[in-house]
Amino acid sequence: MIIVKRLTGQEFAINPDLIERIESTPDTIVVLLDGTRYIVAASLEEVVDAVTAHRAAVVARSLRLADRPVPVRRESGSDTVIPLPVRSQGD
Repeated sequence: MIIVKRLTGQEFAINPDLIERIESTPDTIVVLLDGTRYIVAASLEEVVDAVTAHRAAVVARSLRLADRPVPVRRESGSDTVIPLPVRSQGD
């Protein structure tokens, strides 16, 4: 989620994956996929930067998780270790 402000100063969060487009006419309008429109106090560039930073943080977090050792699961009553499935790099 990214945090933006209404023109009144009230903050709210938007899921950046649901943003279809951002208009600057001169007010900045965030248009969601379902057609919902929000007028926000931030400039077009600030909203784009917030979305970019959010997506970069998601990628960075997933890369940190990928560097952790693969967890193992033991079948109850057995000494067999079955590794959890892991997607190969680039998927």
